[in-house]
Amino acid sequence: MVVGSLNLDHFVLVESLPRPGETVPADRAHLFRGGKGANQAIAAARQGCAVVLLGAVGADEGGAAYLRALEEEGVSTSCVRTVPGPTGAAFITVDRSGENTIVVAAGANGELRRADVARAAARIEECDILLGQFEVPAAALVEAIHLANRRGIPVVVNPSPFQPDFPWEEIRTDYLVVNETEAVEFLGFAPSLPSAPEVRERLAELRSGHLVITRGGEETLVFPRDEPPFSVPVLSVLPVDTVGAGDAFAGCFTARLAQGEPLGDALRAANCAGALATLGAGAQDPIPDHAQVERHLQFLDS
Repeated sequence: MVVGSLNLDHFVLVESLPRPGETVPADRAHLFRGGKGANQAIAAARQGCAVVLLGAVGADEGGAAYLRALEEEGVSTSCVRTVPGPTGAAFITVDRSGENTIVVAAGANGELRRADVARAAARIEECDILLGQFEVPAAALVEAIHLANRRGIPVVVNPSPFQPDFPWEEIRTDYLVVNETEAVEFLGFAPSLPSAPEVRERLAELRSGHLVITRGGEETLVFPRDEPPFSVPVLSVLPVDTVGAGDAFAGCFTARLAQGEPLGDALRAANCAGALATLGAGAQDPIPDHAQVERHLQFLDS
């Protein structure tokens, strides 16, 4: 089960990202489907998992087309509610090196309610693992995690975009997946493997288990609950577009855990998925499937 957002991504490619007050030309505009929830759901489905998405779309043509596209991907939309108003939107600018800036308008995503979670309770309680992120209202995500906690279902949270006032004290999470910037916001300091005691202390305060920190082209740092920290190599690629790489990582990682893979193996697969997702434009089209990830695992250490 993925609790999260669905967005229509308005994408432009530029030579360099604009500075404040600067106007820069783009070749043309593109429209892709995105949103962290849908991206992560598709990433998990392409790894071979049966996936249910819990979210909301607008009562517009884009929302209806999105639901059809998700079903074609094998993602169940039985828990996606259609609400009055527009589907969520993101406005993405990417430069020639693959770096990006993103502005998000929540749209229908902001209408996800605890009542929607309650209606999906049976589906949540029968899932093997729950994945969520912060592009939907916190109250809805917290309610979904409560249901998972009561059933002993593992919970993965990608706390992005970071919310300093998120009520961590109300929930328990098993895995937190963040990038370097989010790690500093989340912990209050820049973590490294030698800082494991401080990381564990902070995680205990937040009632959280394992912490996974992705670092782009550098090794992923892992701080397990009861074992020494370690790092996981990444696949060396020349990125075209980094939008969605983190979602490909989170979806693949969660899927591999659901399939029973050990933590280290799930992370190696997720690192491959995140890297491969940077080789095309848009958040969803480049997300690799299970076979693609398996083919590239052999190159992870090279």
